Amino acid sequence: MIGTALSRLLLQQGYDVIILSRNPIETASAYKASSMQNSFRPSGNIFYARWDTEKMFIDPQALAQADYIVHLAGEGVAKKRWTKKRKEEIKKSRTTSSELLVQSLSNQPNKVKAVISASAIGWYGSDTGTPFKETDPVSMDFLGETCKAWEESIEQVSSLGKRLVKFRLGLALSNEGGALVEFKRPVRFGIAAILGSGNQMYSWIHIDDLCRAFLHAIETPALDGVYNLVSPQPVSNKEMVLGIAHAMNGKMFLPFRVPSFLLKWILGEMSIEVLKSATVDASKIQASGFNFIYPNIGSAVRHLIG
Repeated sequence: MIGTALSRLLLQQGYDVIILSRNPIETASAYKASSMQNSFRPSGNIFYARWDTEKMFIDPQALAQADYIVHLAGEGVAKKRWTKKRKEEIKKSRTTSSELLVQSLSNQPNKVKAVISASAIGWYGSDTGTPFKETDPVSMDFLGETCKAWEESIEQVSSLGKRLVKFRLGLALSNEGGALVEFKRPVRFGIAAILGSGNQMYSWIHIDDLCRAFLHAIETPALDGVYNLVSPQPVSNKEMVLGIAHAMNGKMFLPFRVPSFLLKWILGEMSIEVLKSATVDASKIQASGFNFIYPNIGSAVRHLIG
């Protein structure tokens, strides 16, 4: 979802985009590309190149052409129930792909100036009374440990003389996938599903602002280190759900609370993240010169739904 939206923005800004895929032909087909012959496949200003984290391989031509690398790879956290096997897949998909990038940048000729790597606000635990800042310690739970391993696995890029930016992403709101799509489903039937108490705070970001921040990281040489990438105005689950319902149905909906015990039964351990309150501070990215187009949930929802 993020990669597709970011590719669109980069193309609009005149960049060439190389998409790394285990199956370049299938990926190119999904992007409605044509005229594909080799592993390095041009389609307009988009190119499709192969990488394989199991074989620790990246198309050397793709790496040689790149000025910047955006690292978004990783199994979806919310796609499946968190079994022990699934947890291992989530963590390994992030760390192995980082290790491949580090190894390739170390061993292959390249002109890469910077690596912009995704992380997540799962780094932080539940609210402690003040908004979380980048200097706060990691939470000792599954997502916290995963984010810590994820960030550490890409850290060696800095020792290679490359600028490294790590974005801790909040809840990304997009019509093309993720949380917003799930929140909209019951509203189509006139139900605004408030999760648990509804008081838990969500630190979120509009997909357009998210992509603009990645572009900001590419084009701002002074940007380095860890940044929270969330809207400056977090909202409660209840505020978000009701805002979405109003935008979709006006007043024609019924608020309905989904009990915490039911969420725990359906989602298992993953329900912790749905019910957790995490208020995250956005002042550091703002201080770097980045301005949000959609700083509040009202403007974001009106744009995405209205």
